[in-house]
Amino acid sequence: MLPSSFPRRVRLGLYALAVAILLVLCLTPSEDLPDPGTGDRFEHMAAWFVLTLSGFVLAPRRRLAIPAFALAFGVVVEILQAVTPFGRHGDPRDLVADVVGVALAGALWFGFRRLAPQAIDAA
Repeated sequence: MLPSSFPRRVRLGLYALAVAILLVLCLTPSEDLPDPGTGDRFEHMAAWFVLTLSGFVLAPRRRLAIPAFALAFGVVVEILQAVTPFGRHGDPRDLVADVVGVALAGALWFGFRRLAPQAIDAA
């Protein structure tokens, strides 16, 4: 069973959970988080890649809504980091990394969709 065939409430719940986890990670003071040693830009790119790809897997027909939401969420996160007193700082370069993550997820998803459309459209 493909995740896209789960009931709509389950899919929305899973995606909301992913968004909530990412929001907590982005707003938690950086000294309270483990440092994987990959750098902040890579972490942003990877997080938005996973968020976007998860959205496509859960809702494959939402081709524009998924990346639009991910990009808008990236803007909101950077604003929240800039205005909240949690020791985080908004940085436009993080937003660029978010855009790269969304673009890479889109390229992978649409490339896979082109090569194996029956795997996605089966749901």
